[in-house]
This record gives sequence, C-alpha cells and structure tokens, in this order.
Amino acid sequence: MAPGDRRRSLGRDHRARPRSANGASSFHLAWQVPPGEWVAAEATLEVTVAPSVDALYFWALQVSFTEAGRHGGAAHLGLQWHPGHPGRTAINWGGYGAGGVELAGSTSLLPSATGNPNTRDFAWHPARPYRLRIRRSGGLAPGAPPGATSWRGEVVDLAGGGPVTVVRELFAPGRHLADALVWSEVFADCDAPPTEVRWRELALIDERGRSVPVPAVRVNYQAAPDGGCSQTDSSVEARAFVQRTSTPRATPQGALLSVSRS
Repeated sequence: MAPGDRRRSLGRDHRARPRSANGASSFHLAWQVPPGEWVAAEATLEVTVAPSVDALYFWALQVSFTEAGRHGGAAHLGLQWHPGHPGRTAINWGGYGAGGVELAGSTSLLPSATGNPNTRDFAWHPARPYRLRIRRSGGLAPGAPPGATSWRGEVVDLAGGGPVTVVRELFAPGRHLADALVWSEVFADCDAPPTEVRWRELALIDERGRSVPVPAVRVNYQAAPDGGCSQTDSSVEARAFVQRTSTPRATPQGALLSVSRS
C-alpha cells in the first residue's frame, strides 16, 4: 500500500495504519541525567512479547553527538523484527548528521539479506536480554572522514554468555554523547496483536570510565495527528521500563517514570 493510500482517520480510529512520514508509530523514553562528558551509553533490551505479523518493528537506544555545544547528528542501535531478514531478526546501527544526511560508517562483518549497510542479520531471541552499547572507539576506523569520531555499536547476548558482537563503526562529528533515549518504532497496524519490550539497567559512561545509572525517564508518545497510535503505553514493572503496543494507555504524555537503584 502506498503511503498516500493509508487511512486518514488515525486519532479517531486506533485500528488505522500510522500515517507518519515513514509509516511508523513511535514512542520514547528520554533519559533524565545531569550534563556530563559522556563517551558511552548502554541499555539492556528484552523483547518479552514478540511481534506475530510481517511488519517492521524497531527497538533502539538513541544518542546525539556533540562537541563544545555543537550538534553532530544522532544515531540509533537496536534490534529489529524485519520480514526481509532470516528468522525476521536483525540489528541496526545507523544515523543522520546535523544536516539530515545519512552518516557513513565502516563495513560490517555481519551479513545483510537486504544489503543495507545499517541493517544486518542478527539471530536474537524473544525473552532473552541483550545489552546494547554505543561507545567512542579508541581510534578512527579506515574510511572515516577528517574531523569525525568513530562510534562503535555493540550487542551482547546476556543469556547466551557469548562474546561482544560488533555491528560496525559509525562516523560522526563530536567526541561526546547527549540526549540519550530508548524507543519503540512500529510499522504495523495500530490494532496488530500486542507486543512488549522491557528496558533495564540504563547507564552512561564518562571520560574517566565511571558508569552512571539512569533511574528515571520522561515519557513521550508520537501524537495521533503525526501518525502515533493511541493504543501504546509505557510503564514500570519489576525495575524495568516497559513499552507495550495494542494496549490501553495508562501513563500520560510527559510523565516521569523511575526505578529503584537498590
């Protein structure tokens, strides 16, 4: 179905397809942290109720790149339910510069059934925790443009006990991170069967290697006129931030959610 043919009743009919520019409905959890010279961001993601339809779902950790107050763009690292990849599972590490141009990066060692440099085959499993990590690399990877910083996207299967999987290096201006958040982006119908993901152990790492936990997030839902589905919700359960689709919304827009540090 062409984007222009999608239903135009969203906001009044939660069964409609999202009519945002990219055809997705998104909702976000913005990290509440003090300013700092952050060089890495980490979060554990578990897809506790997986999708059951042939549509793209994307759950990601996102950061912005900065240098002396200058914005160098933003990028996202996360798992995807992607019909074009083996087992419908993939991982994506990509982003855009301050001017909207897609960021360049190194060639990933992971294969890609779709041939997308950002989206690679990755056999993740529901009900297993995966540690997503974005960190500044020690040096520039081959092919990095002058003045850029190499940022590595990594994932660890915490249940499987396997090694760190490096997705690739991404090249962006700026030597520090800011504006960290996690989000769900859903390209399915708003009334598709429910899904659920849990985010745990959010953390930022500074120049000294000190890990700072992130106990609170600010809730944001994409507005219905902009293509957001009304049947999405974010909450806290068992020290995890939970995002659900096809469920009544209990947490209002702009609410602050927190988990205990103990």
